[in-house]
Amino acid sequence: MDADALSRENAHLKARLAEVEAALAEMREANRRLEDILRTSQRAQFGKRSEKLSPDQFNLPLEDAELAQGVLEAAQEKAEAALARARGETPRKPARNRGHLPPEMPRIERVIEPASTLCPCGCGEMARIGEDISERLDVIPAQFQVLVTRRPRYACRRCSQAVAQAHAPEHVVPGGLPTERLIAWIIVSKFGDFLPFYRQAGIFERQGLHLDRGTLGNWTGRACFHLIPVIDHMRAHLRGADRIFVDETRAPVLDPGRKATRSGYFWAVVSDDRGHGGADPPIVLFHYAPGRGKQHPLKFLAGYRGRFLQCDAYQSYTALTEIERANGPWQLVYCWTHVRRRFVKRFENEGSPIAEEILRRIAALYGIEKTVRGRDPAVRLAARREHAAPIIAALKPWLEAQLSRIPQKSQLAEDIRYTLAHWPGLIRFLEDGTLELDTNPVENQIRPIALTRKNALFAGNETGAENWAMLASLVATCKLAGVNPVDYLADTLRAILDGHPKSRIEDLMPWRYAQPSSLAA
Repeated sequence: MDADALSRENAHLKARLAEVEAALAEMREANRRLEDILRTSQRAQFGKRSEKLSPDQFNLPLEDAELAQGVLEAAQEKAEAALARARGETPRKPARNRGHLPPEMPRIERVIEPASTLCPCGCGEMARIGEDISERLDVIPAQFQVLVTRRPRYACRRCSQAVAQAHAPEHVVPGGLPTERLIAWIIVSKFGDFLPFYRQAGIFERQGLHLDRGTLGNWTGRACFHLIPVIDHMRAHLRGADRIFVDETRAPVLDPGRKATRSGYFWAVVSDDRGHGGADPPIVLFHYAPGRGKQHPLKFLAGYRGRFLQCDAYQSYTALTEIERANGPWQLVYCWTHVRRRFVKRFENEGSPIAEEILRRIAALYGIEKTVRGRDPAVRLAARREHAAPIIAALKPWLEAQLSRIPQKSQLAEDIRYTLAHWPGLIRFLEDGTLELDTNPVENQIRPIALTRKNALFAGNETGAENWAMLASLVATCKLAGVNPVDYLADTLRAILDGHPKSRIEDLMPWRYAQPSSLAA
């Protein structure tokens, strides 16, 4: 090999070495970033109380960790490819998940042909012997379209008197821009995906559409007006439920006079019988009230015929047991999750062996429930009486004994007194197989309200809060029913505008919605 060739070979090797070293450096830096994020996440979860994050905030470092993991994997793949090329090998193709894209999703095919299909040996054209196929997920960002409606007019050429033309269909915004599907998309974006109107306006702006949030709010309010009969019928369904879940969460409302917000509340009422295999549909209904006092649940629960109210130990619910009703006073069913949270804190903060033992016994109760979830109420009740009742029978005297041995002013003593004070409501699940151990069905519906509140900050006024409660009810019920809320709202608005009879309002319920466009047929 001559000197020039040797020099070129050395330069080539140095370039390959520099490529490998750069790739390895990138991988080490990506790994360092990932380790730093993981340490931060561990401190947020397991560190001192002042360093811990809320459950919503804790998702953020997890997302950052996943992002950093992607950077690390890309750096590793680049380093491995550089090493393979330095050794004169073909880089290994990374493994990918396949077969997870829905078969009904539209597919756009492209064929990448080699630069030449002529055999390098001079034999002529090569024959096709197979192909490699890969599928990747692509997106068309929020593609809007203009729906043009033409209504031809027809006239008789002989008499010039008769004219025929189809009637113009009714719209949520008469003579306005939006279709019912666009309004449904706006509603779900805010009350299902937690995007306030001003953020949606920014999305429209990127598409060249200048729509301010006031316009979006006006369209949504008009839809609210048409959907009131649906909400009223959902409320009628809930009034007939034998057992409901209730909880409340703060709803800040703008108070222009004070240039600040005042605290209103969303009260959630849920009926969900799936835990015991019930046939009644799951329903979520939010009520706005300007306060948290007992007069508010007394007002919005008036006319309910149920017997059991699954709730936390807030005093406003206790007041419901004093009201005479046709079916007798409400029987409160308290939440074991609320009890468990208290002792989790004691165990984490103090390492209390008493708290640890209580948690172990509560876990045994939930283990029993897991085996009968979705089963018939009679089966659930029999399992509870056989397996859970002995645990409950032993737990109360044990708690009383522990209470007598610990300082009465300690937080642990307070938690034990809380548990014993609410004992009748905590053990009511042993009397009826339709009851649940906790209020998780309603707490799960409260969380989206909190996320919308976090992004939107506050409602503009009490009427806005009431509309917020109404639309959030429809979106949440659609999700429980397993239907697409955009399809449901679009078709339901169209059916109402087309004159759907009030006598058949049941057909417009989310749990009756089957196929897209079925209501408009």
